[in-house]
Amino acid sequence: MLTLPAAVRIFIGSNPIDMRKSIDGLQAVVEAELQEDAYSGHLFVFVSRRADRVKILAWDKGGFVLFYKRLERGQFKLPHIDQGTMAVEIDATQLAMLLDGIEYGRVRRPKKWEPSQTDRPTGRQVDKPPGA
Repeated sequence: MLTLPAAVRIFIGSNPIDMRKSIDGLQAVVEAELQEDAYSGHLFVFVSRRADRVKILAWDKGGFVLFYKRLERGQFKLPHIDQGTMAVEIDATQLAMLLDGIEYGRVRRPKKWEPSQTDRPTGRQVDKPPGA
């Protein structure tokens, strides 16, 4: 399981990638095809043609990190990607589900609760001292 700061963005490339590519080859794909900065600290996820291998490239404190996972059975369940789109942004939860083999397109997230205007305090009430 990867723990990521909220500022880190995660991109999945829409085209299958040749898994023989290493750091330099994937960096070139990030910059030329995805038109993103490989040194940004964001994660760039690449999937093999058979969808049984994933490589994740990221820049971290003076060097690139390459995470590689190969499934012995089955395939990674990828998100829906529209034709012509070079990459799709996902969040850390979706990445964890992808790496665990969960098809998150079928998972329903609960609606996030946010306080309504009536639930929000309008200001702090300060008690007046006696006799004031």
